[in-house]
Amino acid sequence: MSIKHLYVDWEQYHRMIEQLALQVHDSGFRFDSLLCLARGGLRIGDVFSRLYDVPLAILAASSYREAAGTQQGSLDIAEFITSTSGALRGNLLLVDDLVDSGVTLARVVEHLRGRYPELGEVRTAVLWYKAASTVRPDYYVQYLADSPWIHQPFEEYDTLRPQQLAARLRSRGDGQSGSG
Repeated sequence: MSIKHLYVDWEQYHRMIEQLALQVHDSGFRFDSLLCLARGGLRIGDVFSRLYDVPLAILAASSYREAAGTQQGSLDIAEFITSTSGALRGNLLLVDDLVDSGVTLARVVEHLRGRYPELGEVRTAVLWYKAASTVRPDYYVQYLADSPWIHQPFEEYDTLRPQQLAARLRSRGDGQSGSG
């Protein structure tokens, strides 16, 4: 039976991040720099940064912009990395939510190697590793042989707009009346 869609709730999502963090820890890999790919890797990077007490660097890369983020287009990699700890150096752990085709992960690693000569070993960690990928991440929680579309819990915000959010909160009695 082929799975075309995988639905993940917040509890499952957080548990997977924790499993990934322990997998990296149990491997014995020690990293000097932690880089997440925005947007999918932001939550994962945040948790890893807190658990490992390592500053988080952020690199924006995107190829899923069309049709509310459901169609892959050309890959764009930001020119700069946001970090409070200076340039990337030493061993690097690169985190993202998933590896789909493998194009983003491969191109980002190539991009980093070209720009940061101080980098040592680069390892990758993702929650989901799809069979369609040409790249195998160093760490992953779930291998998906059918390469289904993954519906992550935060994706409801891709199509929700502030007016709709306000109406939803008012209907639940959660709306705020002040401007803070």
